[in-house]
Amino acid sequence: MSDEVIDKGQWEFFCDRLSRQLEGAQAEIEVASLNIGDQIQAEWVPLLGVTYDPKDDIVEIAVEGLDHIVREPAALIVQREGAVVESLAVESASGERHIVRFRQPLSLPAPETVRP
Repeated sequence: MSDEVIDKGQWEFFCDRLSRQLEGAQAEIEVASLNIGDQIQAEWVPLLGVTYDPKDDIVEIAVEGLDHIVREPAALIVQREGAVVESLAVESASGERHIVRFRQPLSLPAPETVRP
């Protein structure tokens, strides 16, 4: 796996592109900090989108049932396995690390029909 730090001037474009590429993926959101330890905010729910709003300086990660907002993000770090994005880490100015892990839904074969 390789880590890639995204240049802040590219955040808005990158988040839009990531949202399109991961549409339909399942996401897990974890927040890690010295104050609270590691907390799971959402566990394997459909991803609705990731956006960066430069005016308000926030990253929003929308999943089914939750809008997770990171105020004053300091860094976006993507972890890839080849061309596949495995996770996105958003580091805030206050030192929290918001980690979003992705997985594609499994395609299962159609059930076999039983003939009498």
